[in-house]
This record gives sequence, structure tokens and C-alpha cells, in this order.
Amino acid sequence: MTTTQLIQQIQNKKSFLCIGLDVDLQKIPSHLLTLEDPIFEFNKAIIDATHDLCVSYKPNMAFYEAHGLKGWTSLQKTINYINENYPEIFTIADAKRGDIGNTSTMYAKAFLEDLNFDSVTVAPYMGKDSVEPFLAFENKHTILLALTSNEGAFDFQTQNVNHEALYQKVIKTSKTWKNSQNLMYVVGATKAEYFAEIRKIVPDSFLLVPGVGAQGGSLSEVCKYGMNEAVGLLINSSRAIIYASNGADFAEKAREEALLLQQEMEGILKINL
Repeated sequence: MTTTQLIQQIQNKKSFLCIGLDVDLQKIPSHLLTLEDPIFEFNKAIIDATHDLCVSYKPNMAFYEAHGLKGWTSLQKTINYINENYPEIFTIADAKRGDIGNTSTMYAKAFLEDLNFDSVTVAPYMGKDSVEPFLAFENKHTILLALTSNEGAFDFQTQNVNHEALYQKVIKTSKTWKNSQNLMYVVGATKAEYFAEIRKIVPDSFLLVPGVGAQGGSLSEVCKYGMNEAVGLLINSSRAIIYASNGADFAEKAREEALLLQQEMEGILKINL
């Protein structure tokens, strides 16, 4: 999917919501556990209930890999279902991969070619030759971990290196890599005060923003400092939406939560664009 197509979808739906499909079998409705593939059935119900309110889905690989072959099969069925039924949706493999050359190429093929995700999250710690293999795929996107929403982010990401915060150095350096136009960046919603500085470095790039909802990030604050002329934001919410209910009405309640965020986003778009 091209960036232009993603922007068009945001305009059409009046939404820049990304829903995280982080399926924990201990949290999903118990009646699903009797089915052959409870993970896929849960995802399918959530997707059918919310696809018109969001522009992206983001399965976190850990929640699938933990179940071995069965989990990988559930993931494949989920991404195939989205691609076949809702092809306008921007899909994110939240894999946080990052390794040297040939290994990165294999990771990239797994997620961008075999599973046919539109994008994959990548850790930049190993540098240029660990990221460029992901960037080589046409009309696919690499979402670089820049400034994350967890407590440990302050251990390294905000430390000064030659009078510059490390996360700023990472973002600036990444712009020099081959096919860097295919880069997006992860910036946590709980770090809203940093968005203005990040926008000075990458004014036109899309930012994937976790941390709104269960982690306490403020949508209005993120948009105040992080939105650009093309919106340039994908706001992720996972637990607050998909676990809004653990009863038979789980999909309906998920839609209600997604609708609240979509309506808030629509209001922000009316004011800012």
C-alpha cells in the first residue's frame, strides 16, 4: 500500500485509528475456546465489527508465536482475511525485528512477502545494514522504533550522545539510508512532549503511536504536537478496544470503544485540517 492510499483512507473514514490484535487466550470470551481456532475467530469478529472505524490493524507477533504452529496459522488466516475482505486496511506486523543483512532479508520476506503485510516494525540498534533489507520492498513500509512508550525507554533512547538525544540521532541517521522514504516511526503517546522535536526532523513521515487508552496517553496532546498536513499519525489502541467485554457481546463493545476514538479523531480533523 502506498502512503497516498493510506492518506486517502484516513480522509474517507475520518479516522487514523489502528487497532492492535494482541490476542490473549486468557482474556477472550470463554465460549470461543471451544472452537477450532479461537484466536482467528476472535480476530475475525473484531475486524468485522470495527473495519469501517479504523485504517489499520496491528497484530503483535508475540501473541501468535507463543502458540507455535497453531498461532502462526491463526496469524496467517487473520492477515489473509483482512487482505481479501478489507484490502483498503493498512496492516502492520508488530515484530520488532532487526538483525544483520541476510537475516533481515529473511525476516522481511516472511512478513512483507509471504504473509503480505503492508509494514513491519523494526528495531534500529544494529544500524543501517539491519534495516535497509526491509526498505527494499516496493510499496511496503518499515516502522522504526524511535521513542517507545515503556518505562525503560529512558534507559537509552533519551540519553544524550554528543549533545543530542539518542532517539533524535536514530531518526536523523535513518533518513540517510537507502529507500528511507519507506520509513515510518514508532513514537509512544506517553511521550507527547517529544513530538514537536520529532516533527522538526521528520515533518512528513507517518508516526505509529501506541499508548493511547490503557497506557494513559492523550490523543489530543499527541495530535497537538504530532499531526502534520496529511495527518501523519496512526494512533494504536489494543486492550481498551479488543477487551472492552469478555462476554458474548465482545465485538459489539469493541465497536463502541472504537467508535468513541473515531469520533474524537473526526472532531480533531475538522479543527486541524
